[in-house]
Amino acid sequence: MGRTGTSQARKGGRIRRLFTWKKLLGTLFVGCLLAMGAFYALYLMVPVPTANADATLQSNVYKYANGKVMARTGKINREIVGLEKVPVDVQRAFVAAENKTFYKDHGVDIKGTFRAAWNTVTGKGKQGGSTITQQYVKNYYLSQDQTATRKLKEMVIALKVDQNMSKPEILAGYMNTSYYGRNAYGIQAAAQAYYGVDATRLTVGQGAYLASLLQAPSQYDWTSASPDGRKLVEQRWNYVLDNMVEEGWLDSAKRAGQKFPVPQKPKAPKGLSGQSGYIVEAANQELMRQGVSEEDLKAGGWTITLNIDEKRQKALVKSVDEQLEEKLDRKGDEKDATVQAGATSVDPKTGAIVAMYGGVGATEHWTNNATRRDYQPASTFKPIVLASALDNGAETQDGRKIGLGTVYDGTSKRPVVGSDIRFAPENEDDRSYGPVTVQKATNSSINSVYAQMIVDVTPTKAKQTALALGMKDGADFGVTPAMSLGVMGASTVDMAGAYATLDNHGVKVTPTLVKSAAHKQRTAEPVKSIGERVISREAADTTTKAMQGVVQSGSGFRAAGDYQAAGKTGTSENNRSAWFVGYTPELVTAVGLFGEDTKGNQVTLTDTINPGRANGGRTPAQIWGAYTERALGGGSDTPFDLETDGTFGGDTVPTPTQTSGSPTPTATATDETTTPPQPPTSTGTTPPEPPTPTGTTPPEPTPTRTIDPTIPPIPDGESGADSRPGD
Repeated sequence: MGRTGTSQARKGGRIRRLFTWKKLLGTLFVGCLLAMGAFYALYLMVPVPTANADATLQSNVYKYANGKVMARTGKINREIVGLEKVPVDVQRAFVAAENKTFYKDHGVDIKGTFRAAWNTVTGKGKQGGSTITQQYVKNYYLSQDQTATRKLKEMVIALKVDQNMSKPEILAGYMNTSYYGRNAYGIQAAAQAYYGVDATRLTVGQGAYLASLLQAPSQYDWTSASPDGRKLVEQRWNYVLDNMVEEGWLDSAKRAGQKFPVPQKPKAPKGLSGQSGYIVEAANQELMRQGVSEEDLKAGGWTITLNIDEKRQKALVKSVDEQLEEKLDRKGDEKDATVQAGATSVDPKTGAIVAMYGGVGATEHWTNNATRRDYQPASTFKPIVLASALDNGAETQDGRKIGLGTVYDGTSKRPVVGSDIRFAPENEDDRSYGPVTVQKATNSSINSVYAQMIVDVTPTKAKQTALALGMKDGADFGVTPAMSLGVMGASTVDMAGAYATLDNHGVKVTPTLVKSAAHKQRTAEPVKSIGERVISREAADTTTKAMQGVVQSGSGFRAAGDYQAAGKTGTSENNRSAWFVGYTPELVTAVGLFGEDTKGNQVTLTDTINPGRANGGRTPAQIWGAYTERALGGGSDTPFDLETDGTFGGDTVPTPTQTSGSPTPTATATDETTTPPQPPTSTGTTPPEPPTPTGTTPPEPTPTRTIDPTIPPIPDGESGADSRPGD
């Protein structure tokens, strides 16, 4: 017993000598020094890295002219905004929620970090314990991994970031990189996702809710949260506001008046389905032409405001649906499935594209029918020939100045006179009209007259006028008499621009989709949409006068409504495309139908939307009329302000007279049964008939319709049943 007690006493003495208070304190001190040294070494060794791959990704935001978001593109739904665009109350709400000492600390909260670690170890739940700076570092430079190594790096980098960045910069970075749920990254995307407003319009209550979300985005989303989740987020919302009062950032009276701001229900992402995809791609193409690279656009971060008028866009879609899509059986009828529609509507005073229709939907048919140039505009090119003749002071072969009252020979298949290239186009149904005025030839779209007119003005000058008005040169834009029938390729944007220039009295109009495009680091220069005068006002206005006749008493009568309008129909070879392009003083719209099979080949539109030919005077004119009426709010009293050449283009031909291409007088021909005269030749013999060229565009029969007393009605013999197409 004694020996055992003595042994135990000796052992206890040795332990006391090994673990004296001095030795323990010394060991602790050395340990602290070693830890500090290790941390300092770590501080020196760990650099501030570059941003992680996702931190800088942004979406591009495309907005209607009224500022409402139309579409977002990109991998991540984020739009980085400067702190100056976030109300101060909202900024402070985030600080009150996450880090009240933010403006005073050095980027790291040591006590908070150890407290969070202790709570996690003792089973009280995971807690961050991180400052706003640390959370920004985690989001921007590192990852979301829950490891000790990542946490140490976070602390070191946070200290360095706090030394090199201002508090506003850090707060902005934190608010822009945080995830808020609903696929929203950053304060701007969150403001739109939860309250449908830009960040600049957030209230303090809404800001406090968004700040509360960051603790548990999915659990705290009010519309999908459980009763417990709603209770918890409301408690946290109150906690944020109370902290703001405590810090002196919110008046207690204002705090007392706060009511919980219930967020809106989640909405589907503003994607690229429907018309949005067409418009976004067309806007991107316009920006790239203005010098913005494709790489810059793909990187994201652009806020692009379009000229698209939301109400007019909806009106255009509704008009196409009503006049075309509801009458087609795309799934059950192979022919119906080949019909494609495209349209562009332009404000002639500004050049703004206010509406665009690209097809049934960008996810179903990606090719934008509004911008494609692989179909012929057909007889919608004829007014450009007339405008060129008027602007150049062109004369007929026998020396008469061309105007609306100038008489031409409307005989079908009449060979043109004065051209080295033989050309003798057939009129609709091979119908011969005899001597007719230019006005009558425009109303009824008489091919033989315009074939001769382009020879009189010369194809070269006609092409120069077309390019000046806004049409694009291409491999198929040959300088031949056949050009009079619109055998080149053109888009609805091209034709809307050319007609807008006529509507704008000859001053160049370039249709423009993008109103503004801004990025944090740069802006894009918008297209100059209104240019210089390209043809005389008299020529432009006289052409408008001629096209008023087309709508009032010609092939475009189905486009008439409670407004003054001018326009032209067009139907291409084999009925592969059908057009109506027209305008009022306030609005220019080009509508086209195109036949396209599943392989992308051009096919006929015949027997699709209606029995027989789907010509420009039918569905395209009906779409145009329905849209224009809606776009103008039911109609318009605004008249055309025209300065014309003063000629009167009636149907009655005075006698005696001469017709273009004939060196000798011909008889008066107002009766449709009158035998048309044979065109003379230099040898006095009738030449053989050449084949009808590609691009023949026969006119459409039209009923009597007189609105303007200066434009006479068509004789009864020219009226026809709707089933007899042409233009």
